[in-house]
Amino acid sequence: NLTYRMKAEEVEDCRPYFYAPGEWVALGMTVENLAGEYFITTGTGKFFQNFTVSPELAIGIAEINDKGDAYRLVWGLNEGKDRPTSEFPSHLMNHSVKKAANPNYRVIYHCHPVGVIALTFVLPLDNKTFSRALWCTMTECPIIFPHGVAVIPWMMPGGLDIARVTSGYMKDYDVAIWAHHGIFCASTDFDNTFGLMHTVEKSAQ
Repeated sequence: NLTYRMKAEEVEDCRPYFYAPGEWVALGMTVENLAGEYFITTGTGKFFQNFTVSPELAIGIAEINDKGDAYRLVWGLNEGKDRPTSEFPSHLMNHSVKKAANPNYRVIYHCHPVGVIALTFVLPLDNKTFSRALWCTMTECPIIFPHGVAVIPWMMPGGLDIARVTSGYMKDYDVAIWAHHGIFCASTDFDNTFGLMHTVEKSAQ
């Protein structure tokens, strides 16, 4: 699943296609610096292979309210009948800390690469050990993610607790690994974000 913080001009380009917005949905937390922002988001239970076939069913555009504590859908996801990714709170908290550190960061990507997950069963779950192991495997790694990776011991995914822990690490890292589950990557655009994830996964394999 992924989210993209839209640029103002992109929002205006899309606005003619917005439908009457749905009801505000409480986030359960507040991301003040994202108030008024718009996000492209994947939907719960949707598949990447369908994005180009039926984008209005697989992805949506969500607007954050002026307090930063609720969202509503304004396009896509079956005209508001479906929900954003279940990891939406984690995505938004990560966007919040990344925007504060560098406004050019716009993409958060979460996936479940086999090599990274397997590695969490065989290495100690600490940042230093993981970072050194990945750096030493391929010489491009210290260049692609020079700050290393953060590793979060297993927690229940999809909730606010793991979202808070992950966003805390994202202040200093672009990669956060959820033990026995998957990985979060952040960067400025889709190419760099997907490339970052692929580099980490190649090294893990």
